[in-house]
Amino acid sequence: MRVLVTRALTPRVEAVLRAEFDVEIRTDDTPLTRAAAMRALSDFDAILPTLGDDFGARSFDGAIRTRMLANFGVGYNHIDVARARAVGITVTNTPGAVTDATADIALTLILMSARRAAEGERLVRAGGWTGWQPTQMLGQHVTGKRLGVIGMGRIGRAIARRCHYGFGMEVVFHNRSAVDPGLPARQVSLAQALGADFVVLAVPSSPETRHLIGAAELAQMAPHAHLINIARGEIVDEVALIAALQARQIGGAGLDVYEFEPAVPQALRDLGNVTLLPHLGTATEEVRDAMGLMAVENLRAFRDGKAPPNVL
Repeated sequence: MRVLVTRALTPRVEAVLRAEFDVEIRTDDTPLTRAAAMRALSDFDAILPTLGDDFGARSFDGAIRTRMLANFGVGYNHIDVARARAVGITVTNTPGAVTDATADIALTLILMSARRAAEGERLVRAGGWTGWQPTQMLGQHVTGKRLGVIGMGRIGRAIARRCHYGFGMEVVFHNRSAVDPGLPARQVSLAQALGADFVVLAVPSSPETRHLIGAAELAQMAPHAHLINIARGEIVDEVALIAALQARQIGGAGLDVYEFEPAVPQALRDLGNVTLLPHLGTATEEVRDAMGLMAVENLRAFRDGKAPPNVL
């Protein structure tokens, strides 16, 4: 089975792929354009794509040889799954492998935003720190505060567990369907969840969740509250968030994803009350190994005529 891997993966995963498939691994680290995606769909039996590769609806308009897209990652908003299915392509992803690492980044951003860690680090690097002072860079306490989780899936539950059991936080959450979170937590309306001290976004990207958080929702947050986004950038109206941060309407924000990444607006970069990370959610070698091997397992099952374990 001839397989295209659209971005370099970890050495362990690449070694397995080379041993089992007729594989071509791109050396270009930029996402596939629509034109490149169309060429790949006509040339390869299977493709292992990832975030940013353009497999939107129009990418499937040409000749199709590909019969499987084994996505590297749990998120798949770069793939029009319905259109892929319509032309006979099976699409899979890699859920589960990313849960703990992404939850860890959420906690990192909560602590960094609340305690002004990025601001303090910049101060030290710039040589501006003059020594300890009783009222210097006062941030917010995290322990015992209220957490509002938007989206109580695997990652949302992992974040809630860490916050409740690790920091004694009260947990409320908003989810479109009723769920049992498996820990002390109350399911509430979106407005009630937005009223928490720390609001974490953990919903998947979809047409329904695009700009789920806009000016009206930011206005419902408390002036001291922090917004944390480890989901997808387009869930937040970035223009509205910048305006809220500039006006000090909310206490701060911690972002690992951006609406038009890798582009990050200068207005956002200029703000001191926002922590900005370069999409580090799953960036550990162990997790990227696990994601890659899960994608390989999906490919292997498909090649062998079996049902892949993670079909979308």
